[in-house]
Parts: sequence; C-alpha cells; structure tokens
Amino acid sequence: MTPTLDDALKRLESAIGLLEASVVRRLDAEKRRGDLETELQIMQDDRARLAVELDGALTSLNRYEAATDDISQRVRQALGAIQGVLARAGEFEMEEG
Repeated sequence: MTPTLDDALKRLESAIGLLEASVVRRLDAEKRRGDLETELQIMQDDRARLAVELDGALTSLNRYEAATDDISQRVRQALGAIQGVLARAGEFEMEEG
C-alpha cells in the first residue's frame, strides 16, 4: 500500500470511529429523552392523583367543620339551658330560705 492509501484508510477509520461515537451519543440522548418523557408522565399522573386526593380531603374537612360548628352550637345551647336551670334553682332556694 502506498502512503496515500494508508492515510486515506486511517482517515476513514477515524471518521468511522467518530460516526460510531456520534451514534452512541445520539442513542444515549434519545434514551434519556425517553426516560424524561416517562418521568414527566409519571409526575403528571401523580399530580392528577394528588389533586383528586386533595379534593377528597377538602370535602372531608368541610364536613368535619360543619359538624364541629353544629356540635359547638348545641353545646352552647345546652350550657345556656343548664345555666337557666341553675339560676331558677338558685332563685327557688333563695325564696325558700
């Protein structure tokens, strides 16, 4: 082989090596992109699931708050009734005494 042919073969081998490296990098980039798209889809699914769970939790919270308000009102009414009974009982004792 002549030096020119040897040089051409070396350049060809170098170019093939660069092409192979470029293909590997491209495949890696595509795989990472696919992985990122998969991760994004997983995060979107999680976000949707969490939104549904949050809505359910807020609904439950609203029900508990309404129940708490109702119970609080009933306790205040019961206290008022007890205070009224005690006041009348005190008046009765004063009248007897």
